[in-house]
Amino acid sequence: MAQTPEEIDRFHQAISDLLRKVSREIILPHFRSLSADQIENKAADDVVTVADKLAEEMLEEGLEAIIPGLPIVGEEAAHADPSVLERLKDSCWIVDPIDGTNNYAAGNAPFGILLAMADAGEAHTGWIYDPVADRLCTAHRGKGAYINGERINAKASGKTPPVAAIAMAFMGDVQREATKTHIVPHYRMVDIPRCAAEQYPRLALGENDVSIFERTLAWDHAAGVLWLNEAGGMAARPDGSAYRVDEHGRTGLIGASSPELFEGLAARMAALPS
Repeated sequence: MAQTPEEIDRFHQAISDLLRKVSREIILPHFRSLSADQIENKAADDVVTVADKLAEEMLEEGLEAIIPGLPIVGEEAAHADPSVLERLKDSCWIVDPIDGTNNYAAGNAPFGILLAMADAGEAHTGWIYDPVADRLCTAHRGKGAYINGERINAKASGKTPPVAAIAMAFMGDVQREATKTHIVPHYRMVDIPRCAAEQYPRLALGENDVSIFERTLAWDHAAGVLWLNEAGGMAARPDGSAYRVDEHGRTGLIGASSPELFEGLAARMAALPS
């Protein structure tokens, strides 16, 4: 990655320009304009649209121009060829062309683009772009978190009990019932946005205090985990270990507005009956 301040500025401007170009030319023109044959079922309760595929192609072309030869792990490419996931062990880009596709395909917000750079299984730079709001969240390891160029510090909602958005769709039946019985009563529950590109900002902006994610695919979480941690919140595995992008078979992740809120939820999860 570029080293001088001028080179770093040019690098981030190139990424910003690319994200907005993909949004302007692919994502927003297809929003609420998709025909039935442009939406496919990828898995149970998971769809992909022609816009996802076109956006990923444009992102890959743009990223190759910015850093030629750096491997790319795109959600749709990995779905077509799981061997792509092997690239997560080394230096690579991680791309989710449209996070929140179910919302997008239904003509609803939120949705966004998630992009991260990782090395040896750890994300070090990330971008979260909301095309509708033109909100760009950025983070670089050790350098803080930003929204549209302004540094931010995570803040809690201040509500009692704390506000929780818990994704249960990918939990097993026993885990789901235990969560409902032993965790839900201790929080003020709100709906999940079904979009990590929205959920992570909510955890830093005083809207939500804690979240539980069961499925933790790299393209959904690499950028958000880094960004929330750099903002002063905490995102990690329930046992407190760091999230790694190359652990694609591992489940379970907590995001919180503060380390204290993280620890409170982690303790409750550790006490769940198995």
